[in-house]
Amino acid sequence: MLRCADGSYYVGRTDALENHVGQHQAGEVEGYTQTRRPVELVWSQDFPSRLEAIEAEQQVKGWSRAKKEALIAGDWDHIRQLASRKVLRDAASAGSAAPQVERGSPATTPTTVRAEEGLSTGEGPSRSTDTTPLPVIVLVRPQLGENIGKAARAMLNFGLVEMRLVSPRDGWPNPQAGPAASGADVVLERAAVFDSVAEAVADCEHVYATTVRKRGVTKPVVTPEVAAQAIHAGPGRSAILFGPERSGLETDDVALARTILTVPINPDFGSLNLAQAVILVAYEWSKGLGAGGELASPPTTELDPPAPQEELEGMLGQLDAMLVANGFFFPPDRTPATRRTVRTLLTKPGWSSQEVRTLRGILSALDGAKRRS
Repeated sequence: MLRCADGSYYVGRTDALENHVGQHQAGEVEGYTQTRRPVELVWSQDFPSRLEAIEAEQQVKGWSRAKKEALIAGDWDHIRQLASRKVLRDAASAGSAAPQVERGSPATTPTTVRAEEGLSTGEGPSRSTDTTPLPVIVLVRPQLGENIGKAARAMLNFGLVEMRLVSPRDGWPNPQAGPAASGADVVLERAAVFDSVAEAVADCEHVYATTVRKRGVTKPVVTPEVAAQAIHAGPGRSAILFGPERSGLETDDVALARTILTVPINPDFGSLNLAQAVILVAYEWSKGLGAGGELASPPTTELDPPAPQEELEGMLGQLDAMLVANGFFFPPDRTPATRRTVRTLLTKPGWSSQEVRTLRGILSALDGAKRRS
């Protein structure tokens, strides 16, 4: 956590703390700190894994100024007092961890940070003063535990970790959710349960309702791409509502939202399952993380440069001689056209020198076999 020149705080994560702080100090990191220098490192914590660091970062980002200053001071009694004023998470729900505090030591575990933070709204809706909080995925009256687990898997694939459940049909926890989540247990462990949509989104400034149907309400309609751009632009926390598998959101659910989010889809078959809908929205949101995001893309590999024309011509000449010797060009009047076809075939790719040498080795081997016979 950095304290900026204007007294505000910036929360982030990095694998090279001293180097990254130096980049912020020098103004090399575009964004919040660049115009608020000088900055000062006031708190840091090591975590066993990147995922745990992401969880803690998102929790601390949403803390009030009072909580951040208590964290800097290591005053866990004060943090606990602030967090206990009002917690949206149902204490009896599966996602509610028992409070654990290691007072007097800043080296707390990620579980400690999460438990003490909860979703406290004692000082008004939790919001970040430096970067936009991650959006919340709200599953309204989900029916099958497997679908909740698959939705959690879709979320974590694209860096989202906060799931809220409104009146799940089969209760919570659901033993079918874990296997379907395929390792996205952190999302399920943190899932909070609410009795109504209104309670689930009470701390969110922006609420989107996903639906492909026409409703008896008039609201702005946007695509996942447009919604993602608005969420990143912030400020404030956003919630995205997904309805039950069979029927989708009801009109009263949609009425609570400020914007309708819909996907352009085949008008003759507009059926997405829950996890598919979640992954579409999560993916569009993840695209806004930019080059500095933590999501990984497949590694790129440098291709060898194309072979010089001289090498390619040598290979073509070798092949042509072998084809002539074996009577390939027949009838004779078709020879020019056939040669052009062979040349076109072999010059379409950008052959590298290694590829040319390999193919010529193959041709040599074939020629040697012919002679041996």
